[in-house]
Amino acid sequence: MHQPIVEVPGAHWSGRPTESKLTQALESGGVLYFPSMAFTMSPAEQGLLRPDMRDPKARNISQPPKGPLKGALGSPEELALLDAMMRRYRQQAVQLVQDMFPRYSAYLRMEPTSFRPTEVASRKQSWRADDKRMHVDAFPSRPNRGERILRVFSNVNPQDPRMWRVGEPFEDMVQKFWPQLPPYRAWKARLLRSMRVTKSLRSEYDHMMLQLHDKMKRDTAYQKNAPQTVMAFAPGSTWVCFSDQTLHAVDRGQFMMEQTFFIPPQHQYDPAQSPLGILSRLAGRTLEGARQ
Repeated sequence: MHQPIVEVPGAHWSGRPTESKLTQALESGGVLYFPSMAFTMSPAEQGLLRPDMRDPKARNISQPPKGPLKGALGSPEELALLDAMMRRYRQQAVQLVQDMFPRYSAYLRMEPTSFRPTEVASRKQSWRADDKRMHVDAFPSRPNRGERILRVFSNVNPQDPRMWRVGEPFEDMVQKFWPQLPPYRAWKARLLRSMRVTKSLRSEYDHMMLQLHDKMKRDTAYQKNAPQTVMAFAPGSTWVCFSDQTLHAVDRGQFMMEQTFFIPPQHQYDPAQSPLGILSRLAGRTLEGARQ
């Protein structure tokens, strides 16, 4: 039975044992919610909880695994403090994932850490970029060929929850939109790569995921009527999901930390549960998978 939200007790980031029921919940598209596991900030770091820390030209503030902080504004002292805070968050997120899911450890590919200081409800975006609409994550310019997108989120807002809606199981959604998916065209993928619209060749899997992302967001009836669970992630809480599989929308919230990891689907506990596995089964053939 699909459990959209699974609550996990305890306040510690490290030393968490592997539990098969949590692994199964995560890999079936559920959200693991840690209501008492806060990312602790010093009084000086709490002074960084200001929307003007983000450069208006940037979507969010990000800290690549290697390289300088991006998208942030502030004094040299503030930027140094923010940089150190984001690196500490990355370390804690890595520890959490490695302890709870040791099978992933050798295959984690680190993506940027982000700090999101802007109120979601006030952001004006196109329908395609609007995360207030139910969606799964897919990247138009960065094909990932089935690689999983694992994300750790923490609400660092001292007062207000972060409001999400979590949707139906991934496969149920796919069954609704499957008849509408246009066929993959290899020539078009090569053209997009030659024009540098994409950073690498878009696979059939990437094509399907982008089509599902767009059709879901554009379908106003689906957005209104599809099964959804409203979830308020409390101040001082953390949650984890595969955002390429968990249908989600973000209605409201300000001040959040987030860490992204990529994992080849063949190295998760049950590869058949991955979007690549599900789409391959529905297509009746094995779609080309992620890097080894």
